[in-house]
Amino acid sequence: MTQRQRRQGVLTVFASLILMLSIQCDAVGRQQYLVLNIIPGERYEDVFQQVRGLQSPESSTDVHLGIGAIFSYLNESRDQCKSRVLEFLSLAEQYNIPVVVQLDGEQWWDAHPDLWNWWDRGRDGYNPRNRWNVEWTGWDSAYAMKIAWRNWGRQIRVLPPPNLMSPAYRQACHDEMRILVPLVLQWWKKLPDNKKSLLIGIKIGWESSIGVNAFYYPNGNNLLDRPENEDPQEELKADQVPGRGVVASGYAAVTTAGLAKSGSLQEKDLAEIVRRHLDDLCSLAAELGVPREKLFTHVGGWKEEELLYDAALNRYACPGWSFYRHATDPSQDMGVQRVLKKSDAPFWGAVEWMLMGSDDEQAWHEAITRTLSIPKCRYMCIYNWSGIRENRGAVAAIKAVLGVGPQR
Repeated sequence: MTQRQRRQGVLTVFASLILMLSIQCDAVGRQQYLVLNIIPGERYEDVFQQVRGLQSPESSTDVHLGIGAIFSYLNESRDQCKSRVLEFLSLAEQYNIPVVVQLDGEQWWDAHPDLWNWWDRGRDGYNPRNRWNVEWTGWDSAYAMKIAWRNWGRQIRVLPPPNLMSPAYRQACHDEMRILVPLVLQWWKKLPDNKKSLLIGIKIGWESSIGVNAFYYPNGNNLLDRPENEDPQEELKADQVPGRGVVASGYAAVTTAGLAKSGSLQEKDLAEIVRRHLDDLCSLAAELGVPREKLFTHVGGWKEEELLYDAALNRYACPGWSFYRHATDPSQDMGVQRVLKKSDAPFWGAVEWMLMGSDDEQAWHEAITRTLSIPKCRYMCIYNWSGIRENRGAVAAIKAVLGVGPQR
């Protein structure tokens, strides 16, 4: 064999390897995930056992089943949170089910009164300066909130929401993420090559927004010491931004960020705060080693095409949104579609999704299929498994999408 023939042979083998790798990468890129979310407090292994029963080793579909869990790192001790993350990852490997690790520092932060307790001398963490770490309902710390309300199916009282631009709050988020993100990456990197796909991704944010998942009633602070059954019961008016039909908040973050300190609170400024919040946390995750295709944001959108949709977009992550109004067909969500046209991310996610009020198998199947058919949709996450596991139509549709049972 001549030297030229040997060189051609090497080039041929090299070309074949490149082709094989490109085919493998393309196949991985085509993979999509139908994720079932675990509600906080539910026993992880119970869910893994239940979800395993939906799978079939004979399935040849490119849609794979996954499980998501939320870790609110400011709502419990660091050791507790680490332990739960490690348990979740261990079960993913044991049951061979891909997972989404969802990191939340916004919705629940009960374990850090050192950040939010500015008013109660009798409780841990009391410091009057903490009023700068919570949201305000006016342009001064005299309007600091002591209480807020949330309605996820029913109204409950919650702590005042964080000032997303507070340096102390941002540092607390960074401190916990610097522990949890490497924990996930170390697990992922130690997996054998044939199990690397067990990590679908890490999600940052949980319907990140201001004034929706922690809203405020007029004279709300005065209600703190009154019976909860005397609280007002108002439905938010989603299209009335920024107040949403109650008392607008976000003044603390806008002031801290230097966007404004007087006048009317602007929708664009609130959207910019959420964008900066997610950009900062995603930048940290990227610095810690999370590749863009494994990192997702999570923003809500309640008014059609509101500016908040754009806050999901940054150069470190893939954008993600909630879908309830448009669960039947997310392509009709014009806010999402507007942002996707601008996105250069490899993927996006329907990171919180639920078809409400239906047990019709065909409706569920069509809604899931439409969502996954939108270009670059990496995964959709049904919130929550506990709400649909007894829904025969939903479960049958999930099995059909996964290639288990009758195909539509």
